[in-house]
Amino acid sequence: MDQDTEKRVAAEAAALLVEDGMHVGLGTGSTVAFLLPAIAARGLNITCVATSVRTEDAARELGMKVANAAEVNHLDLAIDGADQIAPDWWIVKGGGAAHTREKIVASMADRFVVIADSSKTVDGLHAPIPLELLQYGLANTLRLLDDVTLRGVPDSPDGNVIADYQGDASDPVNLAAWLGSVPGVVEHGLFPPSMTSEILIGRGDAVERLTRAI
Repeated sequence: MDQDTEKRVAAEAAALLVEDGMHVGLGTGSTVAFLLPAIAARGLNITCVATSVRTEDAARELGMKVANAAEVNHLDLAIDGADQIAPDWWIVKGGGAAHTREKIVASMADRFVVIADSSKTVDGLHAPIPLELLQYGLANTLRLLDDVTLRGVPDSPDGNVIADYQGDASDPVNLAAWLGSVPGVVEHGLFPPSMTSEILIGRGDAVERLTRAI
């Protein structure tokens, strides 16, 4: 079964979690591309917050109401994809360079649901780990981080530089703490287990549902 099929079935399962009247966070990436039409097809009265200009434009084209994230402090549900999903629920995001906004939106939601095809499951996290860096003092930030490569893509919508940490990622707890402590690092792509409520993984034409014990 191809990856697009697995992405679609995971996205369609997540779309069924959306209820009328909800405020919903929408992520960014190839799996979310299947999510948006699946939600729109249900014809619900919902308000969305998008994590990227690309997602916002796509949602509006589908007739979905999109709110300004600066004016929203709570979401009922947020749904997004992932680049890596470890057995202990540590997740890497940011392949689409939207991880800062994605983490903000996830933190706004009562429930954060991750959707992915089976190729995104890993035995342990590994490089690259996406970073968003301030332009100001960039040379010093890169010196402090050392093992980092600039991605060579346009700046983030918030005017920051996109890069990737290429070092050891086998200890995400300490790595996340260190990356977060380096001046000039706006955000990293390590999402802790406590942030995610449910994971939907497409496996063939079926969905594996993982729910975190509270």
